[in-house]
Amino acid sequence: MKTRKFLFFAITLFCFSFLTNAQRGVRIGYIDMEYILESVPEYREATVQLEGKVQRWKQDVEKRQMEIDQMKLNLANERVLLTKELITEREEDIHIKEDELLQYQQARFGPNGDLMIQRRQLVQPIQDQVFNIVQEVAENRKYDFIFDKSADVVMLFAAKRNDISDLVLRSIERAGRRVQALDKKEQREIEREEKLSPEKEEAQSERQAEMEKKQEEREKVMEEKLSEREAMMEQRKNERDSIRDAKKREYEARRQQMLEERERRRDSILDARQKRN
Repeated sequence: MKTRKFLFFAITLFCFSFLTNAQRGVRIGYIDMEYILESVPEYREATVQLEGKVQRWKQDVEKRQMEIDQMKLNLANERVLLTKELITEREEDIHIKEDELLQYQQARFGPNGDLMIQRRQLVQPIQDQVFNIVQEVAENRKYDFIFDKSADVVMLFAAKRNDISDLVLRSIERAGRRVQALDKKEQREIEREEKLSPEKEEAQSERQAEMEKKQEEREKVMEEKLSEREAMMEQRKNERDSIRDAKKREYEARRQQMLEERERRRDSILDARQKRN
């Protein structure tokens, strides 16, 4: 009912604005909050961490439920052997465990449980940032209405050209870059980019893409030249090693020859002495 009232109000307001601004036309935009959230790295990382907690909570619930089921099974198997007092005591223990499990489930997964609280804490800062950016975009670009595509308001048709989700997302990214800006020059560059008109912004994006492409080509050429230089240096090294090895073998051959010659002369001298004696 609340959604229908809001939709009726939105349509009424739209019609009134259309009549009063017929000459200049009505500008309508929309965002996709789910798309924006999924595109923010911090949100994705926090969501993964929260999902890890949820899995551990679910495992705790399963473990407690298995314990209760085992207690019930043991009681059923041993009932005929137990006194009435022991049966009552066992049943009370089972009820206590069931109550504890119910309280644990409510504390983790209930309307005011840890899961809902942490999800709100996760989403709220980004939603506030998106809301503020939407206000600025609407004022700067003269939008009359901006809707959230992922909210309860039904959209029967939405032209892609009216989707400003990427614009909002870029503003969020720029806000993050602004926080991390290291000097005033980078800050001024970010502010200059934010003041660009849609046409200039698109042209800037094209120029940036062209620059990145040229940079990639230059890097590719440099890598090729570096590879050629490394191959040439390797070839020269192999040649030097080959020459060095050849000279080393030649030196070893001459040295061996000299040792053999010296050994022959020594043997000749010894033979001559023995003959004289």
